[in-house]
Amino acid sequence: MKALIVIVLVAVLAALAGAGLMMLRKGDDKGESRSPAMARALAMRVGLSIALFLFILFAWYMGWIRPTGLPISA
Repeated sequence: MKALIVIVLVAVLAALAGAGLMMLRKGDDKGESRSPAMARALAMRVGLSIALFLFILFAWYMGWIRPTGLPISA
């Protein structure tokens, strides 16, 4: 369970890094930028983040994971 969450978080970071690299690259000689590819990478990042959030909620509902909270010390 934890490994799946870590893998998805790494995929989110990879999509963000890919969008950043596309933003830094120059467009072609006609002045066109690479905005469609960058927008696609950012949309992938948002989609993965939402899917991960929904999966964590579903896993909590099914009892696969439990919130432990912070230890209360008196």
